[in-house]
Amino acid sequence: MREILPFIRRPSHFAGIEDGICLKDPKTLSLHLALAFPDLYEVGMSYLGQKILYGIVNNHDTWWAERVMAPEKETGDYLRAHKLSLCTLESDTPLADLDLLGFSITHELCYTNVLYMLDLAGIPLRASERRGSLTQWPLVIAGGGALLSAEPLAPFMDLMLLGDGEETLPDLLKLLEEAKKNKLDKDTFLHMACQKPGVYVPSFFDETEGGMRPRFSDLPRPTRAIVADLDATPYPARQVVPIGAVHNRLSLEIARGCTRGCRFCQAGMVYRPVRERSVATITDLLTDCLEKTGFEEISFLALSSGDYSALKTLSHATLDHCAAHQITLSLPSQRVGSIDDEIMARMADLRRTGMTLAPEAGSQRLRDVINKGISEEDILLHAQKLLEHGWRMVKLYFMIGLPTETDEDLQAIVDLCCKVRDAAGPGNPRLQVTAALSPFVPKPFTPFQWAEQISQEEITRRVYVVRNLLKGKKCLSLRWHEPAVSHLEGILSRAGREMADVVEKAYRKGAIFCSWTEHFTLTPWLEALDECQISADAATAARDLDAALPWDHLEAGISKAFLKREWEKAHKGQTSADCRYNHCLGCGACDTKASSSRLRTQLVHEKRPFGNRLVFPERDQQAHQPRFDTQGRLCIREHSGSAPKLASTLTQNAVQYRIWHSKLDGCAFLSQLELQSVIERALRRGNIPIAFSRGFHPLPLLSFGRALPVGVESLAEWFSLTLASYLEARDIARATEPFLPAGMRLLRIEPVDKKSRSLACTSERFDLAVKKEDFDQTRAQFAAFEAQADFVVEIEGKKGVKRLDLKALLRDIHPLQASPDSPWRMFSLSCDWSKAYLSPIRLLQKVLGFDEEHALHLLKRAQSFPDTSRNFSSDLPWLPACGKTLYHSSSA
Repeated sequence: MREILPFIRRPSHFAGIEDGICLKDPKTLSLHLALAFPDLYEVGMSYLGQKILYGIVNNHDTWWAERVMAPEKETGDYLRAHKLSLCTLESDTPLADLDLLGFSITHELCYTNVLYMLDLAGIPLRASERRGSLTQWPLVIAGGGALLSAEPLAPFMDLMLLGDGEETLPDLLKLLEEAKKNKLDKDTFLHMACQKPGVYVPSFFDETEGGMRPRFSDLPRPTRAIVADLDATPYPARQVVPIGAVHNRLSLEIARGCTRGCRFCQAGMVYRPVRERSVATITDLLTDCLEKTGFEEISFLALSSGDYSALKTLSHATLDHCAAHQITLSLPSQRVGSIDDEIMARMADLRRTGMTLAPEAGSQRLRDVINKGISEEDILLHAQKLLEHGWRMVKLYFMIGLPTETDEDLQAIVDLCCKVRDAAGPGNPRLQVTAALSPFVPKPFTPFQWAEQISQEEITRRVYVVRNLLKGKKCLSLRWHEPAVSHLEGILSRAGREMADVVEKAYRKGAIFCSWTEHFTLTPWLEALDECQISADAATAARDLDAALPWDHLEAGISKAFLKREWEKAHKGQTSADCRYNHCLGCGACDTKASSSRLRTQLVHEKRPFGNRLVFPERDQQAHQPRFDTQGRLCIREHSGSAPKLASTLTQNAVQYRIWHSKLDGCAFLSQLELQSVIERALRRGNIPIAFSRGFHPLPLLSFGRALPVGVESLAEWFSLTLASYLEARDIARATEPFLPAGMRLLRIEPVDKKSRSLACTSERFDLAVKKEDFDQTRAQFAAFEAQADFVVEIEGKKGVKRLDLKALLRDIHPLQASPDSPWRMFSLSCDWSKAYLSPIRLLQKVLGFDEEHALHLLKRAQSFPDTSRNFSSDLPWLPACGKTLYHSSSA
């Protein structure tokens, strides 16, 4: 796919130039595989599970795991039109040439994207079409959080890995390595594999009226694999640092599992019991990860990060380091009331952005039905704490369509939003509240797996009830999840294998990227359902408590009897306490005096009793009560509305440098924003004392010259850097250059004064490379251009259409001497930007009559300034990125 980079959006995502990627010699490998994420790069590179498995597999000397993401539809169309295969990101290897292709399945709406990726790779979609040899096609497998309810995907998979993959995947790869060495066929391998913990071979089970039944008597029940001790589990200190991602930060998993018992939450049920990492392990990982990645934000991940028993101890151990290096800390998945005053105050000193809280329901009655375990008092107290510490925006997350919900519960959503907005009392600041509505979708292995999902029309009606009630109320806004998307999710969430044909038909009708609003349409799904004679209403209807369910043959670790008890308690409005700090509820996940864990067969090496494993037996945080004055107004913390505090050592302006660098090969496909992130992280990894701006969002004092068009290479790029303490230019180069990507090398570092650090150039010189056979035609086109008195074109820009005479911009065109053996011929040309600027790509397209599908191979050689002492030029050798670049950072 490297050859199509000039023609696709976000080419940097496919260039394989990220920091932290693993490259190996294919000749040394026993297994070559790809970890596939069936969504766009920016989503896939936010997924922690892939990063963990990438590190584990690549630590093995003769295994190589690469990455592959679902390309945008336009890119997929381009691949098909030019008969090209979807390839891996690191080595550009076609997926069909691999030994194994492993998909991460995180939700139901990605099913068609799995087929999309297989199709683009030229791999047959159905497992039944890939039988026989283990070498003809890669072994296609799946893992991830949604696999326990992914029967509609089963016919397309050779096998599935259920539960935690840190031990299961290496065990499977060892078995595959041995099977390929002994030239075993696929069926023999699959029979051996299904004996391994956590491995599920769908083709070994048949669908009957009484549920799924094994085809062979010796098949063990597929059971969720589980890692007992997170401290002993590998975690990647060196990670692939993404070039643009939804969550572009260092994610550290501090705990796995949750026992709060929310009755709608699949993850809270199937990831039991709770297992926490020790503070010492987390702080060691934090230091190591930051050194190896240069991230400027940390996220402590857990299903409920605020419930980590040692959160205050951990915060004390990390926040001083964050403050000293201007690294922000986020705690996603915060439960109402789960972080105390001291932690909140320290986080406020770093940076304050919007905060998200999840009441889930507006009324206390409905919160008890779903076992949310929080009161209105808890919610308002948390809002008061936010106001006290300087937050002014909060997002409240609600579900609509929950079992037993009425219109009174919808009114309660609006009432609660108003109370949160006014939590500080009269005379104090109001919170800006955004209410976010998401329709309830019943999920397998939850107490609500038997519930009905309300119809798409009823979802829409309830959204508009809340919308109308909120209309006209100040400081309140509303967002909601698209009802049709939630309706589709409900159709798929509890389906059996009968839905596989629907998934394939919907894909054939163009249904991909179904979780993206701009790509979503329900029509192909409804047509596919109709063709397969499946009713959408039946798919979303209530289930009988005694009927067989499509996932009953899988063991998730929690008993059906426990789920039924919780279902019955929900309808009685009864709550269940968190078993971390209260009595056992008998869900089946833990060893007890009465019985062993239902997961015990997976805990082969675990001799201790298995259950919740916490750092502290009780949470180390203190309950907080807000302070009110004599008029009943909330006492706002001093300076709470001001900008976050910044260490004085970070705001000094000791010296400014202009740093010249190359931008070659894959780096040419970095956008300006992506380039800034790459450079900042390289500087952080080199421990360069960057100075920061002041204000609500402190930023490193970096400034850049005019943005280079994506795809153009350069030997004359620059950025200005302000340091908080003095450092010699040579020391900056030595410390930073090892962390820059190949194709980027520091060429010159010069001191500049504050006035000229952002000085714009007035002209630039470029080399244009054309194929040897196109040289005469290109020279003739340039000659025709130079012969004209003017060359006026119309250019459409942000401010409308403007007329430009390109003769005033493009000058001094002449061919360069070339080696007779080279496939390339070069032209040198100068661009004068003193009166106007036009992208050199667009300029040459106009002059040479090329359309946007024609790749132009350009290299910037020099920049000139009004102050000629600032001029810079380079005569280093060059061949276009699609050829071979002779200049790499490794040659420094």
